[in-house]
Order: sequence, then C-alpha cells, then structure tokens
Amino acid sequence: MARLFGTDGVRGVAGRDLTAELAMELSVAAAHVLGDTGPKRPVAVVGRDPRASGEFLEAAVVAGLASSGVDVLRLGVLPTPAVAYLTGALGADLGVMLTASHNPAPDNGVKFLARGGLKLADKVEDEIERRLGEQWNRPVGSGVGRVRDAYGEADRYISHVLTTLPGRLDGLDIVVDCAHGAAHMVAPEALVRAGARVEAIGARPDGLNINAGYGSTHLDRLQQVVVSRGADLGLAYDGDADRCLAVDHTGAIVDGDQIMAVLAAAMHAEGRLAKDTVVATVMSNLGFKLAMRDAGINVIETAVGDRYVLERMKSEGFNLGGEQSGHVIMLDHATTGDGLLTSLHLLAVVAGSGRTLRELASVMTPLPQILINVKDVDRGKASVPELTAAVAQAEAELGEAGRVLIRPSGTEPMIRVMVEASSQDQASSVADRLAEIVRTACA
Repeated sequence: MARLFGTDGVRGVAGRDLTAELAMELSVAAAHVLGDTGPKRPVAVVGRDPRASGEFLEAAVVAGLASSGVDVLRLGVLPTPAVAYLTGALGADLGVMLTASHNPAPDNGVKFLARGGLKLADKVEDEIERRLGEQWNRPVGSGVGRVRDAYGEADRYISHVLTTLPGRLDGLDIVVDCAHGAAHMVAPEALVRAGARVEAIGARPDGLNINAGYGSTHLDRLQQVVVSRGADLGLAYDGDADRCLAVDHTGAIVDGDQIMAVLAAAMHAEGRLAKDTVVATVMSNLGFKLAMRDAGINVIETAVGDRYVLERMKSEGFNLGGEQSGHVIMLDHATTGDGLLTSLHLLAVVAGSGRTLRELASVMTPLPQILINVKDVDRGKASVPELTAAVAQAEAELGEAGRVLIRPSGTEPMIRVMVEASSQDQASSVADRLAEIVRTACA
C-alpha cells in the first residue's frame, strides 16, 4: 500500500481522494499522536487557504480534533507560514493547515505541524497513518474539546514579520500578486504598514480561482502590470504563500536562487549569515553556486524539497536556505518557508541599498538550464553503466561552466535529466543526447 503522506502532507482531489471522512480520521489520529500533553487539555490551531473545499475540510478537521478532546482555535484563511508561526506563538500543541499550495482549486491537502510550528518528521507521519481507524475511548461531556474563532490572530502574524525588518520601505512602489490565495489580505496589509505603495492583483479569491492565471506559477500578468505601472518591482506568492518570486522593473523574472543570492550577499556583508553558508538543493542553478563562491559564501546542497533544506539548516545551525521555486527559509525569524517574510526582507535590501532589484539580482548570472522528464522508464536503472559513462563524457565536455544531474522521480516511472551549460544550444544538445540514452538504457 502506498504511503498516504507525501512530501508535504496528505493531498488529493478534495471530495474524491481527500474526503471529509479521511480528513476527520487524520485529525483524530493526529490528536492522539501530537496531542498527548499529559494532564492539560491539548490545543490546536487550524488555518486554510481560500479553496471552496477548505470549508468542508475545515469542519471535518475541527470535528475530529474536538471530538478527541482537543481545544481548537479556528484561524480562518491565512498563509501556511502564518499558521506555523501562530502554532508556536499561541502555545498550541499542534497546527493544521488545509492547502494544496500552488495546485489548482479542485485539489486540497491536510498538513500537520508539531509544537513550535515545526514540520513533522517522517516517522511521526507514519505513526499518524498507522493509527488511522484505531479503536479509542471517546471523551464525553466536559471532556470534549471546545472550538472558538481566532481570526484576529492574523494581526499577530503581520506584527511579527514587520518586527523582523531593519528599516522601513518608504518610497518603494510595488505590485503584489496574491494568487487569489491565502495571502490576499495579510500581504498587502503588511507591505503598506511597512511603508510601500502597493497595487495588489490576484487578491479577490472566490474559492475557485486560486492560482488560476495568477501567482508564482503564472507571472505574465504581474510582469505586464509592473511595466505598465512603472513600478519598482513585483512580488508573487503561491496559493498558501510559503514561496515568493519577483520581477524587476523591466519585467524580468527574479527566481528563488536569485532572491537567495541577494539575501545571502546582504546578510554576509552585515555579518548575519550563519557560518557564511547558505543551504540550497541540487536543483539550484550553477550560476548561484558560482556567485556564492565568488562572494566568499559556502553552499551546502540537499535533496530536492524544502523539508530537506530545513532539516540541514536546523541540524548544522545555518539560518538561510531555500529552493529555486521560491521557498526561502529565514530560520532566525520563521520555522518554514515564508513568502511574505522573504519579500519584506528582499524589499528591505532594495530600500536600504538604494539600488534596483535588477542591479542587486545581477550578483548572479543564471546559466541556461534544460530539464527533460523522460517518462515510462525504469527509474531504478538511473545508474546503469551506459548512462553513467554518458554522463561522465558530458561533464567533461561541459567543464566548470556546466553540470549534469540525472534524478529518478520519487513517485513516477520517470527519470529527470537536467543539464546546465554556458549556452542554451549546448545545454539543449547535451540534454537531448542524454535523454535518448535514458530512453534506451532504462527501458
């Protein structure tokens, strides 16, 4: 039987894969695993993004928790990092976020957080899954949990992210794309309170339009509005606002690698970058790594996934890390990737330096990168001798100005071929050649 928990909670099409019954059962099991607090009654916070299905899933989750004897604070629509922060700030024993991040509206997910707003370890998720449907003694009378709305706690989160800023953002003219998602209220409010002039787009969720043509996976509109308005820059979040991408005043995209490079360089110059190191994944652009090397900053690589970045940061005491997709973790201020926090600190560098985002982002030059997903192959054959020899030949051909990454999919019969090179033509040529070898050698 396949594992129920994926890389970021339990996801699926709401009402078909992720039913109200499953959401309730998951919450009961999570209450038994995470809510064992001894004599005191456990407390949970529950937040969601604006998806229509979040309404019935929230009701199911709250019912499961309260019927298990857990007091519930219902936060309403808030970003995932806000729920993570409030789990810790309110002293809750667990947090629950209902979201499918950048996925389309029909999808949804249940994500659990431990005390302090921390992501769960695999073994804890496995224990929750193991206890699904088990027999248990149901509390009655005064033993059942109580439920109350705590929508005003959004301001506590806004105040928190603003207190992390070194200065105000007065004079900056920005456009922010909220993906019709969880940040549609808190992000514009925080940016305005920080001093910026703000035009918000993708800020009218109707439950069905989340990520539809807006947000960090659809930057076209943001680019157009920034250029037509003559704004200084634009920011884009995904549906649950745990990631952020940007565009400069010309409409050019500034991705997660470039954002990390700007933040790392600024923190390094101010002596705030722990151990002069930033944590990235194997998918980060080689241009990022070369730029960090030239700036005297170490780069440590992890497997793909912000949870692996976070694990490495926590275990070795680093305070900045992230992914090309815009998941940036600033561990001095947050326990997870936080799009709003990231964007505020990026803006603070712009405001404090007096330079444009385009100038700041030029600290790194992204190398052309080609990614080919070779489907319907045996992912277990990703290290066969024929392919290993071809990769070695390609690496010798590319030299220090390029690299090759062959990565089997964790969930599908697919092998990913990624090639970076000094030119687009060379990257495409090498990637096509390796993809063809994968098709024949890994069939």
